[in-house]
Amino acid sequence: MSFMKIPVFAGVLIAAGVLLAACPRPNGYRAGPAFPQLAFGRMLALEPVPGDLDHALLVTQDGVIRRANLANDSEPVTVFLDIASRMIPDPHAEEGLLGLAFAPDYASSGEFYVYYTTSPRHNRVSRFIAHGAQADPASEQVILELPPKGYENHNGGALAFDPDGFLYIAVGDAGGGGDPVNNGQNTGTLFGKILRIDVSGAGYTTPADNPFARGGGLPEIYAYGLRNPWRMSFDTKTGQLWAADAGQNLWEEVDRIVKGGNYGWSVTEGNHCFKPASGCDPSGMFAPRAEYSHDFGCAVVGGYVYRGSAMPELDGWYVYGDFCSGRVWAVYAASDSGAAIPLADTGKQIASFAQDRHGELYLITFDNAIYRLERKPA
Repeated sequence: MSFMKIPVFAGVLIAAGVLLAACPRPNGYRAGPAFPQLAFGRMLALEPVPGDLDHALLVTQDGVIRRANLANDSEPVTVFLDIASRMIPDPHAEEGLLGLAFAPDYASSGEFYVYYTTSPRHNRVSRFIAHGAQADPASEQVILELPPKGYENHNGGALAFDPDGFLYIAVGDAGGGGDPVNNGQNTGTLFGKILRIDVSGAGYTTPADNPFARGGGLPEIYAYGLRNPWRMSFDTKTGQLWAADAGQNLWEEVDRIVKGGNYGWSVTEGNHCFKPASGCDPSGMFAPRAEYSHDFGCAVVGGYVYRGSAMPELDGWYVYGDFCSGRVWAVYAASDSGAAIPLADTGKQIASFAQDRHGELYLITFDNAIYRLERKPA
């Protein structure tokens, strides 16, 4: 790997000058109630509206995007966009409306992008246009539609724009246990990948510096060897891309994503051989930044590098969790080594994380509630 290897605590010391002032407190945090007006089933994303100090969009898996005032919970929550009729009927498990990202110029253009599942099991990325407090359902332009898949699981679904204005799309390996057709390592398919495209025009083009722009794979591919990347985000300070990749039988992993990186699936699961179960060759593959076994959970959920001010000891730490156990951990983002620190054992089914415009973090859960990551009382 190409990253400079700095032991994690030395990295903290270098970054902050004072070791203890910059180190998170193990198990010193909790999930505190937030936004009581947001109590909907299967909430998956909460995105602050660019250019609007108070409002955010709430994405639910059933195909509805709602607009809420986070500063005033007495303001009614309204429907911003409803595309339930365009999706696969009765979405459940891992299908449905899975992701949203605002165009970099949203404040002036009103353009935003969504990732959803439509019949017959196509994953689709579309652009819509909003006018004020509501999007125009008739404005949909399909940007990318993946080939039909035979399984309901492993869709990915996260969308994010990088500092250069390119759109990144997290795509699962198309499902089925153990990647039956080896999509993860096949650069001739978009499944099991993170894609990078330019959507500044009418449709999309591929950036000239994408790793396979000149051949050897599909030009949309930015990184590969992924099983089901569930949530990805850019560090708002450094621009580094992070993703969590849900494992198969034994291991969950967190990856620092780089251009052209091969993250091992399905040759490896985490740092361990998967196919074959022993004696695999991981040469040329990127090891996870962090992993944990199914003794501690069963489905990793990607978060964010904390850049808020309420908990300065977390600044520069990538925060992530697990859907099944409700545990939350952090790793120091600037270091290529160092163990994860346990932050909280929430007991919640964490579906996603959210980051507000001030860099504070929230847990979106399947118990119809959103929680703020905060320190435990002294």
